[in-house]
Amino acid sequence: MLFTEILKDNKIFLRCFKKGSFVSCEYVTAYFMPNNSPYNRMGISVGKKQGNAVKRNRIKRIIRAAYRLNEQKIPIGYDIVFVGRNNVSEKKTQDIEYFINKRLLRKINEKSK
Repeated sequence: MLFTEILKDNKIFLRCFKKGSFVSCEYVTAYFMPNNSPYNRMGISVGKKQGNAVKRNRIKRIIRAAYRLNEQKIPIGYDIVFVGRNNVSEKKTQDIEYFINKRLLRKINEKSK
């Protein structure tokens, strides 16, 4: 990914959950907050309720692919955490991509003004 680092630190995940803004739909919730750095950081969280390891990794791959396709449209300087919800493993990358384009980008642009 060009402008993005991977989030692995639990503190940053928790900070996004507690202090960040969020946008959600039926199958994905995205938490975001400014990080005051020249790059974005992206993390994905999928709970065990979503299924076994194969399904959870499929969900992560779908979200990662949708993010990669829209990475250049997202403003730089944000921490973004995606949380997989119900029936995400049955969705396609285009569904998540639509969510990023229509809901997440609009909300980030509203907050940055």
